[in-house]
Amino acid sequence: MPSSPHFKEFEFDLPRALLRDLVALLDGLGSAPLESRAIETQIPEEQGVYQLFLDDKLVYIGKTDAEAGLRARLSRHSRKILQRKHLDPARVSFKAVRIFVFTAVDLETLLITYYSDRDGRRPSWNSSGFGSNDPGRERDTTRLKVEHFDAQYPIDIDNHPIEVGVRGEMSAATLLAALNKAVPFIVRTQNAGGRSRQPHADLETTKVSVPEGPHSARAILRMAASALGPAWQITVLPGYVIVYKEQAIYHHAQVL
Repeated sequence: MPSSPHFKEFEFDLPRALLRDLVALLDGLGSAPLESRAIETQIPEEQGVYQLFLDDKLVYIGKTDAEAGLRARLSRHSRKILQRKHLDPARVSFKAVRIFVFTAVDLETLLITYYSDRDGRRPSWNSSGFGSNDPGRERDTTRLKVEHFDAQYPIDIDNHPIEVGVRGEMSAATLLAALNKAVPFIVRTQNAGGRSRQPHADLETTKVSVPEGPHSARAILRMAASALGPAWQITVLPGYVIVYKEQAIYHHAQVL
């Protein structure tokens, strides 16, 4: 179209403008400890973006949408860093920004790219498995890379006394469900088959005697293993525990 003193074309670079303003806002914020009190009292259950820091060094960038707000996501992360070897939760802090209108722009990718270029490295917990939930049965045999979050900071089943809230005689299913609720990592048990949400029949019928606690997670798992007998295997993987009727070999795992 020919130029005119009465007409001009203007193309607004929305991603660039968003990134510029968001980076300035994030860089101007102070960080807070990634612990439940700060999250519950200061962070709304709204969509937005956030950063995690280890010893004040940026290690993770994430975003949330309307289905899982900032409070829920940060609470999940704060639980993930508990009871880990080589990781004091006090070393981890966060920043967060609520974003009122999400566009089609992938802000998480833009931020990761920007900070990777600026700092000369990608935030180390991104693509490390840190943000994932239970990877599922098909991933139990995966050999973890050395930079994987669970390989760097495996779960600690020895040094944290746990109150499972139950004692006396109960089924192995009841005990393991109580343990799964009490610890910040997953304790996955074999189900009744197919897509059933019910425990395997052996877990329901096997009785375990639990003395008054607290106990370490290892002690509780050994109680269950002793009661279930040699047909069952309790395996402590780097990031979670599995309980199955099997005799199997897993990489980087302890069998109780």
